[in-house]
Amino acid sequence: MRSEKHMPAAQKLIDNADQGRFELHRDGELVGWLYYTHLRPNRYALRHTEVESSHQHQGVASAMVRHVLDQIRAREGTVTAICPFVVDYLSRTAAYTDLIDPRHPGYSDRATAEAAQRKPGN
Repeated sequence: MRSEKHMPAAQKLIDNADQGRFELHRDGELVGWLYYTHLRPNRYALRHTEVESSHQHQGVASAMVRHVLDQIRAREGTVTAICPFVVDYLSRTAAYTDLIDPRHPGYSDRATAEAAQRKPGN
């Protein structure tokens, strides 16, 4: 019996501006999305991350956030981190510190971001 290596899924990030979200597709299937608001001059408020239930706990959210941040860097943009997952991701790496908007950084930690989302009206 031969053993087959697990091949990484083909991933593609699409900016669905009409929906206001980046979408991650794996092998042609939509597996996750990250809602954003594009602000002037070139700032992205990263608001909410979702992953299809059948793809949770497979690294989809982390891969998507990494691709989104790389895309924003390529566009010479900055980010305001509002989504608790994005805030947590950014707190675990220094690789994207340069993307955080100095005037409007967003939340500094996941607990604060989650508390803000629980407030009435959010």
